[in-house]
Amino acid sequence: MSKKKVVVSLGHEALGYTTMEQWDAVKVTAKALADLVEADYQLTITHSNGPQISMIHKAMTELRRVYIDYTPAPMCVCSAMSQGYVGYDIQNALRAELLSRGISKTVSTILTQVTVDPYDEAFYEPTKVIGRYMSKEDAEIEIKKGNYVVEKAGKGFRRVVAAPKPLDIVEIDAIRTLSDADQVVIACGGGGIPVIEQNHILKGASAVIEKDSIAGKLASDLQVDELIILTSVPCVYENFGKENQSPIKHMNIAEAKAFIEKGEFEEGTMLPKIEAAIAYLESHPEGSVLITSLDAASDAIKGKNGTVITMN
Repeated sequence: MSKKKVVVSLGHEALGYTTMEQWDAVKVTAKALADLVEADYQLTITHSNGPQISMIHKAMTELRRVYIDYTPAPMCVCSAMSQGYVGYDIQNALRAELLSRGISKTVSTILTQVTVDPYDEAFYEPTKVIGRYMSKEDAEIEIKKGNYVVEKAGKGFRRVVAAPKPLDIVEIDAIRTLSDADQVVIACGGGGIPVIEQNHILKGASAVIEKDSIAGKLASDLQVDELIILTSVPCVYENFGKENQSPIKHMNIAEAKAFIEKGEFEEGTMLPKIEAAIAYLESHPEGSVLITSLDAASDAIKGKNGTVITMN
């Protein structure tokens, strides 16, 4: 029996919000991922990076303020930095956990670029808030640079960047080769490094890509058997947060679209996950999607928890 190929998407809960939290969090995450490997799943892993990229962007900006000889790091560089250090922690924690179970398996992180359309509407209406709180004076400097800034509830000003849709995963052939060789691959971290292709040259874009969008794209490109999205809740709920909330154990694409139409899923949390599931299943109708939490994953793959989404 061949192994079940899956893309696993990790949310903030799997990584924590600071460097110290991440060291502890990935040890717990590694156990859940190792459970999947022991259950004969072949893993390609992607992950969020919101807190991490904000931390790096803030640090590099402050460095420039203190030492004027330093150049502030553009968003694409901050994204690359976050991919490197998050991947480093995940791969080392997972390798150690697998070896403790007597499993010798290579775990690799691929620095991944993702092309975006320079004319994507997201560039005209940026929505992703990142980085430090700024004074009005600092905000005006950013605006003069051509950056977008928003005031956050009287706390100060923060930079806002675009979240364009992913077009192509540049390193997909390398990811596929490692996946086909039964290695654990960590790729497209934080949505991937957004780049714009100009005359065969890739230039970094001042943007971030939604991790859920790239998870669906990665699963589609690899034509995996299942997309597993690990988030903060054990399953998808109808009427979430209300007294009459109820778990949704299974839904097909038509039902998912109907839920979206009536505004059932919150933007920025569950909605992008459902949209990623739909995009993947429309590309690969034979697949399935499992949405659950990290601590419920072992039960969810046995059908005891989670929400399963299929084409029909």
